[in-house]
Amino acid sequence: MSQQHSTAPAPTSPASSTESAAVATVARRRDWWREAVIYQVYPRSFADSNGDGMGDLEGIRSRLPYLRDLGVDAVWLSPFYASPQADAGYDVADYRAVDPMFGNLLDADALIRDAHGLGLRIIVDIVPNHSSDQHEWFKRALAEGPGSPARDRYHFRPGKGANGELPPNDWESIFGGPAWTRVTEPDGTLGEWYLHLFAPEQPDFNWEHPAVGDEFRSILRFWLDMGVDGFRIDVAHGMVKAEGLPDLGSHEQLKLLGNDVMPFFDQDGVHDIYRQWRLILDEYSGERIFVAEAWTPTVERTANYVRPDELHQAFNFQYLGTHWDAEELREVIDRTLDSMRPVGAPATWVLSNHDVTRHATRFGNPPGLGTQIRLPGDRELGLRRARAATLLMLALPGSAYVYQGEELGLPDVVDLPDEVRQDPAYFRGEGQDGFRDGCRVPIPWTRAGSSYGFGSGGSWLPQPEGWGELSVEAQTGVAGSTLELYRAALAVRREQADLGAGDTVEWLPAPEGVLAFRRGEFVCVANTTGEPVTTPAYGRVLIASGDVDPADAGTDVPGDTTVWFTTG
Repeated sequence: MSQQHSTAPAPTSPASSTESAAVATVARRRDWWREAVIYQVYPRSFADSNGDGMGDLEGIRSRLPYLRDLGVDAVWLSPFYASPQADAGYDVADYRAVDPMFGNLLDADALIRDAHGLGLRIIVDIVPNHSSDQHEWFKRALAEGPGSPARDRYHFRPGKGANGELPPNDWESIFGGPAWTRVTEPDGTLGEWYLHLFAPEQPDFNWEHPAVGDEFRSILRFWLDMGVDGFRIDVAHGMVKAEGLPDLGSHEQLKLLGNDVMPFFDQDGVHDIYRQWRLILDEYSGERIFVAEAWTPTVERTANYVRPDELHQAFNFQYLGTHWDAEELREVIDRTLDSMRPVGAPATWVLSNHDVTRHATRFGNPPGLGTQIRLPGDRELGLRRARAATLLMLALPGSAYVYQGEELGLPDVVDLPDEVRQDPAYFRGEGQDGFRDGCRVPIPWTRAGSSYGFGSGGSWLPQPEGWGELSVEAQTGVAGSTLELYRAALAVRREQADLGAGDTVEWLPAPEGVLAFRRGEFVCVANTTGEPVTTPAYGRVLIASGDVDPADAGTDVPGDTTVWFTTG
């Protein structure tokens, strides 16, 4: 066990009278998660406290007042666990320890306590589909050889072919190449193969083995006792594999992802796991939550993950992948709300995250290029559309997610030199495009200085020239800046009783290319065309993503602009 385990504060029982007072402090309202705005922090790239070029927990802690002032409700932290970092921490070697590059468990405890003191909740990643190949369980499995109980915790299989030289089935890794790697046995001979749907350094757990479920229930309790307010579940659609691990019969499997139920994704058995997890979460006060990263073929199948006895939220990837087009947007909004309503779950809305090209760049490129793009596109157009898309997202019923730096209007860094890239998919052929590094470049805090205020010792990915002009310092207090737009929008969202939670919108007549809907006394108009449009006078302007004259805004909405009105 890591020494960190013994340095953590003594955990408290969920029923204990000494349970964290800070958790009670942030329990301001019931069902907070139904309307929450949740800010994703990518720890490597947020703030570096010790000058080693890598973001860390103490850096995040120092910037919590900024997030409070921005107006978000909760902070989701991407993995900070002990890890060899083969996939930026999504290859976990120890689920109960903090990787030294980020700090230690005392730093995690301090961050959680400070966040609660500021009225912010903390959601952490949990990675249950796979571990690191440096996890003690996997190292034991390799050392103990074929037929050992340790190997039953993963998917080890003999190969096909005369000498076992072929993979056990035809599954392909999401990062490219076969989803199987052959091991060298303790006696030095080539032997069994193990399954890894991602990198070879990320062997998949066998969730049919009871020890795996027992271990993760224990991990959940460990972090709940530390005071976290919930978990974002990585690859929530994984874990359970079809019985017998059948061949898929296709050699272009990545094209099928998100379009079909795969034998290794979105299997019905995952829901039994989440029902067990929900029982644990419900033992704890403070309304802790689960958020699913579930890539499914349809919004309707996503809804299966948020039935009343399972998870609380699931990311809406169908919305994230929708073009800046009124007809497409209206269709996915309606389908989302219609799918979530029967299960009583809130819709979620998201435009960017650590795995996709930032939406300020996506919307500056022609449609049809996917969510990983290596083209800069039209920067001015992309930012204008991104600002409009953000106001549209924040006006919809349910919860919204903001990815660090989008409030600064950051573009993707699309011209990183090959030699600095670290995305594992970049180094494997025929997999993902591997350009995720572009959205992970450390964010700028100041106009000048080492790494624009990220830290005193540079940054783990190079920041582009001129990054400082997009910094927090450069935009704070500047009328019309993207940062001040986010701050104002989040403040209005809190103040307007008709915004936030809900499950319906009332669509209003609008010109082609324009979305207009009402929620009580609130009206949102989003013009997805490049030209001004004339709309009815809905009332007083609350906020607009573009240059709108409040005196005339009742009738004229500029191109690629969203306007909020109140009729009250």
